[in-house]
Amino acid sequence: MPQPEAPLPRHHVHHSYMWLESIRTCVIVIVMVVIANFSTIAGLMADGELDGLSAGLMLAIVGGGTLVLLLIIVAIVVVTRLVSYKHLYFTVGPSEFTLCSGVFNKKKVHVPYQRVQSVDQRATLLQRIFGVCTVAIDTAGGAANKAVVVPYLTKAQAEWLRAELYNRKAALAAGAVPSAMPGTSVTPAAVAPGAPSAVAGVAAVVNDVAALDPAAIAAAATSPAGNVLDAGAAAWGQFSGVFGGPAQDTGAVSYEYGLTNKELFLAGLSNTTSVGLIALGLIVGVLQAVGFLFDAFGDAANIAVEEAAIYFSSEVTAWMIGGISAVVVGIVLVLWVLSAVGSCISYGGFKARRRGSRIEVEYGLLQHTFQGVAVDRVQSVVVKQSFIRRLFGYCELSLGKIDAADDSDDASKKGSLAQQGLIIHPFVKMSRVPEILAGIVPEFAELPTESRPVARVALRRAIVRRGIIQGGGFWLAVLAVAGFAGMAWFNGALESGMFDLDWQELWISGMLASFGPSVLAILLALALILVIIDIVGAVLWARESSFAFNRRFMQVSNGGFSRETVSFPRQKIQFGCARTNPLQRRAGTDTLLATTAAGSGGTTTVLIDAAHEDAMAWLDWLKPGGNMVK
Repeated sequence: MPQPEAPLPRHHVHHSYMWLESIRTCVIVIVMVVIANFSTIAGLMADGELDGLSAGLMLAIVGGGTLVLLLIIVAIVVVTRLVSYKHLYFTVGPSEFTLCSGVFNKKKVHVPYQRVQSVDQRATLLQRIFGVCTVAIDTAGGAANKAVVVPYLTKAQAEWLRAELYNRKAALAAGAVPSAMPGTSVTPAAVAPGAPSAVAGVAAVVNDVAALDPAAIAAAATSPAGNVLDAGAAAWGQFSGVFGGPAQDTGAVSYEYGLTNKELFLAGLSNTTSVGLIALGLIVGVLQAVGFLFDAFGDAANIAVEEAAIYFSSEVTAWMIGGISAVVVGIVLVLWVLSAVGSCISYGGFKARRRGSRIEVEYGLLQHTFQGVAVDRVQSVVVKQSFIRRLFGYCELSLGKIDAADDSDDASKKGSLAQQGLIIHPFVKMSRVPEILAGIVPEFAELPTESRPVARVALRRAIVRRGIIQGGGFWLAVLAVAGFAGMAWFNGALESGMFDLDWQELWISGMLASFGPSVLAILLALALILVIIDIVGAVLWARESSFAFNRRFMQVSNGGFSRETVSFPRQKIQFGCARTNPLQRRAGTDTLLATTAAGSGGTTTVLIDAAHEDAMAWLDWLKPGGNMVK
């Protein structure tokens, strides 16, 4: 009789899951309870419901009740984490990875090794101190699937698991047996630095890759040493955390580079999208504070506002407006500097490398992120130039890859790099792009060189489309003109006695009459500037937009003040079509759409107003066995 297979060893996550997660949850709950109690006390005081109680007795009651509530919540959180820890484990079987979780609602996720596309790591600052991280196994299911998240593995466990998954996938792809004894597995703790994996006999399959161009290897050897933050990243790497464990051998690196001080500084300055969020947060905070003051002081606050309005309506001068403007500009500059510093820190320790058939990127001085993707899963190469990058002659270089959704707790903490595909360089000189591509993705050689520009009539259509239909300046001018007309009608109505206004409404109408024309004139001037910018952008787009294709690749460029060039292999195009509307048919142009599997739901590259003859040639090239141009 055949012997029953021995059960697979269970690998539990690190025990820091229990107390670090408990601490994180308790801190969030404590902050929420304290804020809720503070708001409750303030509301009761404003309503006068606590007038009969002394301050000490009130604080004692509220403080005691809050303390008891917090102790109960902490006990519940700790017990929940203790119980869930015992039911959170994974197994590494002969043909699939299995993650088990859940106490009452059991969940078991099976991931066949053939479906593993990338194994990424993320670690918050607290996790880095203790040497643990969260591992996300991407199965490339797109929007219909989600990454499998394994929380709180030690650094050694995470590196071992990543190497084990890749090696077992390669073994199955090569038709080899992934384990000498099915049902057994190497434990992470037993893996010493440099020790072979359970499938070491086929590990070489992972490293099979076409030889890199000798010039690229030479360029890698003489690549810039790095930046001032790399020393901190190296210190983090040597420290590895309290429970990090020994480093694991994950294969030889054939090409690697980082950021120079100049590139780090420019990347930080250009990536200031968080300024708007910070300003919005400040505005919301001020509005909440004002609302609290009105609730707390009632009629007194209303009287103060009325007196202030009367004062400012009679005493506002140019120097006051200038002072307020200077303060606002100063706040914006401070926020911009803080955002730039934060961006530099987020890029700290940036490294991109080619390891065998995988491309790896890691970054983050405080919160660390490690991303990797097999080269055969790369869908496109994207060269993106924002307006600032174009001024300096730089670009952002990224790879489009298939992504799965991620509903883990840390999903909201992904950095900007993780949200824009796999960025292999955030701020690189355009002249270095061929060298980097030769080292990182030599498979993307032989890109097309003879481009086909958009049709000549596309310039006129772009001016109409960008300057009028989509032009913010045009519609702002319409709004300003409508404002002038509305003010003229309102003033005429006031003079004719059509409205009977009280003093507050008269004050508001006086303010509008005093400052309204100036504001509308400023808006009209701004609209004119925006119209000019839109027209210039349309001209630049028509001059720089094009597409090209050869036997293996297609390339699409969309120009303007910013520019983006996307290159992708012909075999990665999942769907392509040429679309026209009646106006385009009259002008003899088509819109090209090529969809690849990049992103969580696919990415479509669009080129508007290509010449009809060129679009038909591209469709012929796209057909199976069609026009395979050189």
